Amino acid sequence: MTDRVLTWLAATAAALAAAFTAWSLGGGHPMAAVVPMALLLGVVVAGLALTRFGAFVLLLLAVRPMVDLVKLSGPTAGPAGVDGEGGVSRAFDPSTLLAVLFLVAAGLWLAARARSSAAPGFSAPAGGPGAGGGTAGLRTSPLGVALLLVGATCLISALGADRPANSLLEALRVLTVVVMFVVLEQLVPDRRYARRVLLATYLALAAVVAYTVLTSLTGHPPAEVKGSFVRITGPFAQSTTFGRYLMFLLIFGVALYRYLSGRARAALAVLLGLSFVLLLLTNTRSAILGVAIGLVVVAVLQRSGRMLVALALTTVLGLALLPAVGDRFAQLADARAVGGAPTGNTLAWRFGYWTEIMSLANRNPVTGIGPNMTQFQTEEAKKPHNDFLRAYVETGVVGLAAYVAMVVLLLLSGLRALRRAPPGTLQRGVAAGFAGCAVAFVSVSAASNVVSSVATLWYLMAFAAVAGAPAARAAPARQLTPSQPAAANPREATH
Repeated sequence: MTDRVLTWLAATAAALAAAFTAWSLGGGHPMAAVVPMALLLGVVVAGLALTRFGAFVLLLLAVRPMVDLVKLSGPTAGPAGVDGEGGVSRAFDPSTLLAVLFLVAAGLWLAARARSSAAPGFSAPAGGPGAGGGTAGLRTSPLGVALLLVGATCLISALGADRPANSLLEALRVLTVVVMFVVLEQLVPDRRYARRVLLATYLALAAVVAYTVLTSLTGHPPAEVKGSFVRITGPFAQSTTFGRYLMFLLIFGVALYRYLSGRARAALAVLLGLSFVLLLLTNTRSAILGVAIGLVVVAVLQRSGRMLVALALTTVLGLALLPAVGDRFAQLADARAVGGAPTGNTLAWRFGYWTEIMSLANRNPVTGIGPNMTQFQTEEAKKPHNDFLRAYVETGVVGLAAYVAMVVLLLLSGLRALRRAPPGTLQRGVAAGFAGCAVAFVSVSAASNVVSSVATLWYLMAFAAVAGAPAARAAPARQLTPSQPAAANPREATH
């Protein structure tokens, strides 16, 4: 009887939503037409998050890049990302609302998991991680602890910012990256779930590539004009974000390619080929250099001379077919074009800007001026373009220490994953791919705002979790109970 009532209520709600949408479209109110369908979709997603959390996480990984297509605040939301077109705050963007839903659902799931594991006679729920269950206890790793410290320092710094609401919004975005890793660290020891994470990640890339290619073929490519260059943006608001997203997916995908076979290998080859072309069309120098660095790391780790030759030939071919890419890099040698404008020697401009913003940290050297606050405090209203400097200026000495620890542990996690992965296995490809992504991330972070590209960092965290899965399988999860203090066994502090 209850099921029948719920079915009728759902059908009635859907009918009313469809009628309201039709009326709104007919009355020339397209924004209002989206609201009821968005509410229904939100209810469905929220229900999935609370009942099948593992499936919810896979859904997020599969659709997150495309969510940026629906951006109520507009493509450029003011100098600080507060109000965009029409004065709509970024707090009401679907990506922000989805982030809040993820944090709430993840918090409830982690709390329930920790509480259940501490209960006497606990046994893992049926259905495994994908059903929202899993093995006992919460797993912790040094990288997870460092990420939690990064999230904590962002929150503390935001509370003392001149504009706490704006700074807290940025801290929330960073926190989703931290929680994504913590959640996946619990789920990926299940081998099937780890493979599903990788599948969801590349299904997302397939959707992104398909959207960008199809819209380009129809004569309306998703692009922005910066200076004298037209740069592809994909589903994202900026070409730089798209470039960094492709950077991680390309490096990791190339590392996996040799360990696949049949249709999966052919499909990945097509996907990576199109992604490389789109990367060049973003004209994002940092991402292109990051891919080159990451692929060199992968080639060395996999002892593949052919990969190095292929990379060199592809670079030459890309520069020949797309001369705009060569022109973009040539600007770095033009001493007359120094400046922060889209067309100019932005590297030389960065050095001057870094010197300027260093003094901002003097206001609060311990906890900084708050996440996302640098652009409020400078005449040029730009982000630091250096994540290490950003950590110091915006989150202080404490935040910088947490960020450096995270970076070091990312690199060490890649090395540890390589030591544990047997040669000739898919896990070896995962380890090499993550190591390449980690090196690229550190390299690009030194001259870019990678931490601001939160949507792309979800996938770096996914690769980190999957690469560390063998270590998690080799050691039991920690179970903190009254009879077993946290420091009872130092070996259990890491997996």
